[in-house]
Amino acid sequence: MARGQLSFRRRHPNLIRALLFAATFFISFGAGLAYGAWALVCRGGKCPPVEALEEYTPRQTSKLYAVDGRFIAELGAERRTLVKLDEIPEHVQQAFVVTEDKRFYSHAGIDWRRVIGASIHDLLARSWDEGFSTITMQLARNVFPETITREKTPVRKIREGKVARAIEAKYSKRKILELYLNQIPLGNGAFGVETASQRYFGKSVRNLNVAEAATLAALPKAPERYNPRKHPDRAIQRRNTVIDLMRRNHLISDSDARGAQAFPLQLANKAESGDIAPYFVEWIRQQLDEQFGKQVYEQGLKVYTTLDLDMQSAAERSLERQLRRIEFGQFGRFRHETYEHYIARSLAGTEVGENSPYLQGALLALDPRNGAVRAMVGGRDFYDSKFNRATQALRQPGSAFKPIVYAAAIQSGRPPSYIVDDSPIEIPQMAGKVWAPKNYDGRFEGPMPMRRGLYESRNLVAIKVGMELGEQTVINEARNFTQVLSPEEPWLMVDMMKDVIRRGTAAGAVWGAGFHIPAGGKTGTTNDGTNVWFIGYTADLVAGVWMGFDRPQKIMGDAQGGRLAAPAWTQFMSEVYRRKPAPPDWPRPLSIITREIDVSTGMLQTPYCPRDLIATEFYIPGTEPTQECDKHYPGFLGAGVPDSTGAYPPPPAYQPTPVPPPSTGRVIPGAAPVPRPGRATDTLGLGTPPHAGRSPTDTSRIFTVPRTPRSPTDTGRRSGNDSLTKQRIQ
Repeated sequence: MARGQLSFRRRHPNLIRALLFAATFFISFGAGLAYGAWALVCRGGKCPPVEALEEYTPRQTSKLYAVDGRFIAELGAERRTLVKLDEIPEHVQQAFVVTEDKRFYSHAGIDWRRVIGASIHDLLARSWDEGFSTITMQLARNVFPETITREKTPVRKIREGKVARAIEAKYSKRKILELYLNQIPLGNGAFGVETASQRYFGKSVRNLNVAEAATLAALPKAPERYNPRKHPDRAIQRRNTVIDLMRRNHLISDSDARGAQAFPLQLANKAESGDIAPYFVEWIRQQLDEQFGKQVYEQGLKVYTTLDLDMQSAAERSLERQLRRIEFGQFGRFRHETYEHYIARSLAGTEVGENSPYLQGALLALDPRNGAVRAMVGGRDFYDSKFNRATQALRQPGSAFKPIVYAAAIQSGRPPSYIVDDSPIEIPQMAGKVWAPKNYDGRFEGPMPMRRGLYESRNLVAIKVGMELGEQTVINEARNFTQVLSPEEPWLMVDMMKDVIRRGTAAGAVWGAGFHIPAGGKTGTTNDGTNVWFIGYTADLVAGVWMGFDRPQKIMGDAQGGRLAAPAWTQFMSEVYRRKPAPPDWPRPLSIITREIDVSTGMLQTPYCPRDLIATEFYIPGTEPTQECDKHYPGFLGAGVPDSTGAYPPPPAYQPTPVPPPSTGRVIPGAAPVPRPGRATDTLGLGTPPHAGRSPTDTSRIFTVPRTPRSPTDTGRRSGNDSLTKQRIQ
């Protein structure tokens, strides 16, 4: 072998010289190129001065607090809480060092052994998969992102290495590690080990065990891929790898390693981790951003809001529990993809699309006395869909709009006993079409009082009342609601809406479920069951629940607000009032009077009226009936059939009292309603009602109310930011 080699060299001396010359040239050229790049990479101020670390203070987040002063969340591009290295347990420090840079204490900023190994690997793989950044290099990249970008190029690596060397020459290892552990991004919006510890485990980094420390140390490699909230199985696998690294480097014993690897992944709940009310937090952030700009993200403001954390937790639990009950088929067959199936698909890496395909929901709770937002749920999963369905979605309210119509009727002088005929109507449309609205059940019940029309949610009754009032009257009522009612008028509306809960469309889900605190409400369902609502209230809390799909489609068969949405409201309110005293009933105004009436006629009862038709009704003085019932009289045989013997002739036909001038603002009971001056006499001009053939459940399109332009985050009528108390910026 030696002879063969010697013979080759002697036989090809020129080739050998050429190869040696070429090798020397390329090595020299490479060395010169590397030296030139090293010397020139920071020319022209392209590298930051490391002296800036002397006064470097990471951006501080603004903090949000609840109405009772409890912490809600942080606001900022980087959520971070600083801690000293002495406050970080040794096993936490060791977990990061052994995972990210095991020769951290022996190199001067660049681990040359790792550089050579990673370079060979990348050349063979023709990629940049294998990195060689040390802790100091990562620190340089994280502290100076404006000058050291994250692009994968040789120039960036050289610049990063040179800055790292300068940092090592000026600062101690302890200082470098402290800065690194407070700066490193660890996913879920957390920067630094203290914030990450709070968000994942609900406790300070001072109290982490080995397993939890290893979970955090596993994140810098790929924070989203190993996020323990989104991918718990991957997080545990990566955590156990870190624990094994600690064992092999003699940082923990074999028994401690086995115990840590067997330790279950115990993540904090949302309240403990500062991850509660994300839709509310984002809504507040948008308002603060408009008012304070960059201060929100850099100056560590303290913002006190009206949110009640206990109510918020109850709202999130109640809504999600009811949505899962619907998906699991407890209210009938559910044909759509469930939330659990969707999450399983997304974890498996399947493309899931832009719109969430699963059943969504929203819940908003306010204090009716001042408009303060107490709870807000804008969807089921903020991290999957940040669209806030409580403040941004524009959905038809269905029958939940009917109280506006009836409030306008009460204000016009019609009492709750005002009789309206629940019978079919046909309204001519354009192109010769006819609109023939129906009730949800497809039946017509004939004449009935407005009170019953409301609590049974009879579409034809609301339609006819609205037609009598005129479109503009209803529009004005919606625009000026609560600002135009006398004390007596809202009390009557509350009493009518109590019947929705006691014996109407929400009776089974509210009263029947054991919620007997004085409350009123209204159900709502739109065309083909695409949206279901329940909006209810007590004297000190009003809450609305919506359910539906982001792309409107029928939820299921027999989808009604009283069946699907109202149970979530009941669960929420029941939990709220287990923690706080129930409010009293609404006090009846002294001016309200009562009369015993026949509910089938709305007139004063007589001894001949059937007992099951007699009821006590409330009236604003001047709207009470003055005539006795003319339907039931001696010899009445029931169902409107008079005595054929003639022994008891019916009373004379009732002659209505003349209608007073429009300026009185009152309608005499029994009189035919007359349009007021200035109102369009064509009470059938309802804009563009739905075409014939639409589902009868959607009465929300009967009156087209022009929207007043407003911010997407404006959920109330009050000016300013109702959800913010006077902001105390500290």
